[in-house]
Amino acid sequence: MQAVILVSEAEWNGLLNEVARLRKEVKKLSPPAAPPTPPDRILNVREAAQYLRLKPEGVRNARRQGRLQGLRLNEKEWGFRLSELTCYLTRYNRRPLDGPLPD
Repeated sequence: MQAVILVSEAEWNGLLNEVARLRKEVKKLSPPAAPPTPPDRILNVREAAQYLRLKPEGVRNARRQGRLQGLRLNEKEWGFRLSELTCYLTRYNRRPLDGPLPD
């Protein structure tokens, strides 16, 4: 069974105006949306090794041991997000690559 509440038209219009006013205030108070972050660059094993100042086999070993998280590019190749490589440098106190990133 549903309950019914009878409201006069004037009171109903007043309630609608109050809801509209409250919505405007909420819009003012809510922070503006942050700009979307650009997609992270993905480096292959050779580029990652150059960035980390390791040999490619060292990058592969770090991935196998779980110290470095990679993503599968295809059946044979792995890729590494630049942000993950930077975290790896910080975590293991390594020096980053000086100069521009490999192309």
